[in-house]
Amino acid sequence: MPRFYCPQPLALGATVDLPEAVAHHLHVVRLQPGASLTLFNGEGGQYRATLQETGKRRASATVDAFEDVEAEPPYAVTLAQGLPEGSKMDWIVEKAVELGVTAIQPLAAQRSVVRLAGERAEKRQAHWQGVIVAAAEQCGRNRLARLQPLADVQPWLATPPEGVRILLSPRATQSLAGWARDHGPQPVTFLIGPEGGLTPQEEDAAVAAGALFLSMGPRVLRTETAGLAALAVLAGAWGGM
Repeated sequence: MPRFYCPQPLALGATVDLPEAVAHHLHVVRLQPGASLTLFNGEGGQYRATLQETGKRRASATVDAFEDVEAEPPYAVTLAQGLPEGSKMDWIVEKAVELGVTAIQPLAAQRSVVRLAGERAEKRQAHWQGVIVAAAEQCGRNRLARLQPLADVQPWLATPPEGVRILLSPRATQSLAGWARDHGPQPVTFLIGPEGGLTPQEEDAAVAAGALFLSMGPRVLRTETAGLAALAVLAGAWGGM
């Protein structure tokens, strides 16, 4: 059944106007009135609905039933990702949402090739928000991952952490899997560098700010692999897949 994010109050029996982007999608796939839809507004649970009318720019649906279902992991995890090159960030955001990430923090690191500011940064943030919505629609999540504003690494490290901050490095002596086995589910933030990793100064600042220095093995993972692998390790240890 098609699933769509509908950021507005949803009540049983109400007929609601669907977002213009959803209306356009329904028009393209030629879904006809009477078709069944699943809607969610990010506040938890999902709603079964019936399509009433559809056009190129406008569509409406009647809310039929509420389903109290969730697909969230039993712990909160933030992915603090150093900006990578090209479209890699899109892929990272999409897959992180599929793996259950709670929040995504884009970071401008010293080795980040991509530099965003002003209107360009705002456009990328809006684009990544769209990627989050599409990924949630596809994977069955009824809550959207939070997208934090772009920040520089050093000022971000000075802010209060959302749970335990973990800096991943093949040079660390303690493994992420071992740490996860020894600790119950709890809020976690993974700090991932861009291509080339974080600089020694950034790593030292992270450790000085209280970050744990953990490893996922002797291999050096690409920036678009490391965070997602870490999310999978936690899911294997704590559940949530």
